[in-house]
Amino acid sequence: MLRATRRRAAIAGGALAGALLGAVAPARAQPAPDWPDRPLRWVVPYAAGGPTDLIARILADALSQRLPQRVVVENRSGAGGAIGAGLVARAAADGATFLFTNNGHVVLRPLYLRLDFDPEGDFAAVSVIAESPMVLLVPPGAPWRTVAELVAAARAAPGRLTYGSTGGGGVLQLVSLLFLRAAGIRMQEVAYRGSGPAAQDLAAGRLDMLYDAGPTGFALARGGQARALVVSAPQRSPVMPEVPTVVEAGYPEATFAVFQVVLAPARTPAPVVERLSREIAAVLREPAIRARLAELGAERVVGGTPAEAAALMAREARRWAAILAETGAQPQR
Repeated sequence: MLRATRRRAAIAGGALAGALLGAVAPARAQPAPDWPDRPLRWVVPYAAGGPTDLIARILADALSQRLPQRVVVENRSGAGGAIGAGLVARAAADGATFLFTNNGHVVLRPLYLRLDFDPEGDFAAVSVIAESPMVLLVPPGAPWRTVAELVAAARAAPGRLTYGSTGGGGVLQLVSLLFLRAAGIRMQEVAYRGSGPAAQDLAAGRLDMLYDAGPTGFALARGGQARALVVSAPQRSPVMPEVPTVVEAGYPEATFAVFQVVLAPARTPAPVVERLSREIAAVLREPAIRARLAELGAERVVGGTPAEAAALMAREARRWAAILAETGAQPQR
């Protein structure tokens, strides 16, 4: 399990909050009337095929139809997103390279010691794309049919039950830690390379709990490969409205949404940041795009301004600084 000092996490959260709020206004430069004058590079710091990657590709294709240049997605996975983020942080701030990432970005500083870039000060927020809930699953043959029963079992045998995670500050780890903290229970983390292998072990009864993305989680439940206990959102999902929310289960502090966000190198000209934000917002208003994102579990499509994106990142940084401190987060070495 993760271990970190309260002081380090709090400092990291405060630094990220201030830096990203400051990133609302990148260094001013002359407007770029011909932007983009070359293909845009969207670096996804996670493996191909996951929700963040798929959403990035949907938007990249749509933007390629609107802009005079193509938007090309490039996967650079590893170290919880730090490898891809570092590549963008060091890229020229010329409006050609962007980072398409998710919640994991806000925990890079408290969880990784040997970074050669600043996850806070080296980026400017562009736009939040969408938010998606997750589903808490247990094996189909498990004796627990409610969260209360699962929590009672975990309290009766501290550290004996297991939960699936991808480790390194990934969303599976974050949402699980949030639930364990809210419920006041301990479980043993089992790390996987992706949610697919974890879901296989859950279906086989070799894993006791797994949070999964909405579409895949609901599909597992409907197919009899898992039992869905709650969704992590404040409201029930229209996909499976019979599944209660974590708020209804008595743990409002465990609400969680996976969000995707576009970031730029910090000194990217403000006119470029603002233009890309407007183009993204226009794409996200298209009914066909919204329908495709809904298929991937995006129950709230955002497409906000750079200021709104920076504010969300700042709030999440403060939230996770406190959570990681309380759960004892140990930075990766």
